[in-house]
Amino acid sequence: MTLFKLVKQKISVSDAAEHYGLQVSRNGMTCCPFHDDQYPSMKLNERYFYCFSCGATGDVIDLVARLFDLSSYEAAQKLAYDFGIDPDNPPAAIALTRPERPLLKAYRQEEVRCLRVLCDYLNLLERWKVQRAPKRPEDALDDRFVEACQMLDYVEYLADLLIAAELEQRVKIVEILNKDGLIASLEERLKRLEKEEVTHEEKQAA
Repeated sequence: MTLFKLVKQKISVSDAAEHYGLQVSRNGMTCCPFHDDQYPSMKLNERYFYCFSCGATGDVIDLVARLFDLSSYEAAQKLAYDFGIDPDNPPAAIALTRPERPLLKAYRQEEVRCLRVLCDYLNLLERWKVQRAPKRPEDALDDRFVEACQMLDYVEYLADLLIAAELEQRVKIVEILNKDGLIASLEERLKRLEKEEVTHEEKQAA
């Protein structure tokens, strides 16, 4: 029996989805991980999945391939490894040992949070670069203008990676941003700066 047939025979789509962090209801519905799904729109059964919102569909190998940006063969290998299947000696019962990694749903939520905070910061830096720029050569440089000049390209680079990079690289970026509470501190600072910006604009308008 080939690896593909063995994996599909031994592992249901719903079991794999739960194994990799998706919360599946009793009627087989879950929030689709392939778009911003606020309410469960993906149907799972033994052999296939289908999202009524974005149209994503496939079997258990397709699901894992899309979740982890893998080829079909790599996804089948991952399923066999994670579920303890030996193609040369198929077990009578499959041990559902969870991999030592964050739940996929929790990671995706954190990734969205990091991207939102970076985009908010990026928008603020872009405003500072225009609004806080010196009007005359002899004017002292505003601290906000200096920060914008120093950080704009780097923050834009991080945001682009979170949008377009491979999954492994995005995971590393999220880990870096969460190290020592970095993203949380930035999020808190943005809230404080938003209030300061409102005050600054009110003074300029007066």
